[in-house]
Amino acid sequence: MNLSPLWLSFKTAIIATMIVFIIAVFLARVLSRRSFPGKSVIEAVFLLPLVLPPTVVGFGLLFLFGKKGPIGKILIKWFDIQVVFSWYAVIIAAIVVAFPLMYQSASAAFQKYDANLEYAAYTMGASKWRVFWTISFPLAWPGLLAGLVLTFARALGEFGATLMLAGYIPNVTDTIPLAIYFAVESGNMEMATFWVIIIVSLGFSAILWLNWWSKRHMLQHAHKRKT
Repeated sequence: MNLSPLWLSFKTAIIATMIVFIIAVFLARVLSRRSFPGKSVIEAVFLLPLVLPPTVVGFGLLFLFGKKGPIGKILIKWFDIQVVFSWYAVIIAAIVVAFPLMYQSASAAFQKYDANLEYAAYTMGASKWRVFWTISFPLAWPGLLAGLVLTFARALGEFGATLMLAGYIPNVTDTIPLAIYFAVESGNMEMATFWVIIIVSLGFSAILWLNWWSKRHMLQHAHKRKT
């Protein structure tokens, strides 16, 4: 049995999650405690892929990264890189679709704790970089971890936008969701069932672990407050 969809899905989800985590945490940290005209519009754009049908997201990406698209033309002309129907398209689709979950989780995490802790550190001469790594990031970590797990699960299960932008190319763009779809299309229900069991097990395990960790963290926090 060809297991390339499993390895490709894992590789895609891991890389997409890492990229999304860095970008989303940075943007959430910058925007979480600031108010300015247009902030709501910016955040609405960030969260838009969460509510749009994946095919609409895929169409937008196809428009941007196609051969005649504004980004696609630059990539082909300057770097000789064609995104459409390549593994790059799989990564881009996963990043765009999973980004809102990480940004939303990170934004909530940075707003949850008392900002006076950061201000106190600033008055003592700590740099912004040091305050972030010693105060902001540790305090926000539970929420960031939740977003990280959900982002990975979402990137692992991405289908609609990937199909629109990357298509189905065996051993290149055949992630598990695409493998399921085309197995059903070809009448290979045994193969489709196998991949359904795999991806359901992975998603269930991720959510189960997150729930377990959240309850454990809450119990530890409650115990510390009592002591």
